[in-house]
Amino acid sequence: MTLTKEDIIAILEEKKIKYEIAEHKPVYTIDEMLECGLPHPEQIAKNLFVRDDKKRKYYLITCLEDKKINLKDFRKEHDTRPLTFASEDDLMAKMGLIRGAVTPLGILANEDKDVVVFIDKDFEHKLMGIHPCDNTATVYINTRDVAKLIKDHGNELHFVKL
Repeated sequence: MTLTKEDIIAILEEKKIKYEIAEHKPVYTIDEMLECGLPHPEQIAKNLFVRDDKKRKYYLITCLEDKKINLKDFRKEHDTRPLTFASEDDLMAKMGLIRGAVTPLGILANEDKDVVVFIDKDFEHKLMGIHPCDNTATVYINTRDVAKLIKDHGNELHFVKL
């Protein structure tokens, strides 16, 4: 299943989740996002979609855009098998997303509910700037609302210090 920007906005409206949206040119990297002059640049999320070496477990790691994530350290801290970035085919199959549009909101398209989500504790009680499953916009949503959407969908979610 693939969700569009319009699908995400409809879900947010239906669930009465407050959000702010900023439309922009297509972006594929954090640097490109920051060049767009978006509001709340300190709340932009970086999202890493990774898998274990056996392609059995998939993880979405969401942190503040300026954080560096060491996958070896993450592996040790969270007792996973060796990790690597998932392929574009995996990203499409698991969350219906293309490269550059990775977002926690893509979890809503994860029909098997098998992607485990890790959100940096630095986002707790803050706005999170993420794509609405489309890299031509950024939505700002309170992290607790994003977490509720993920939990209500049925995916495993952890708040961790990254």
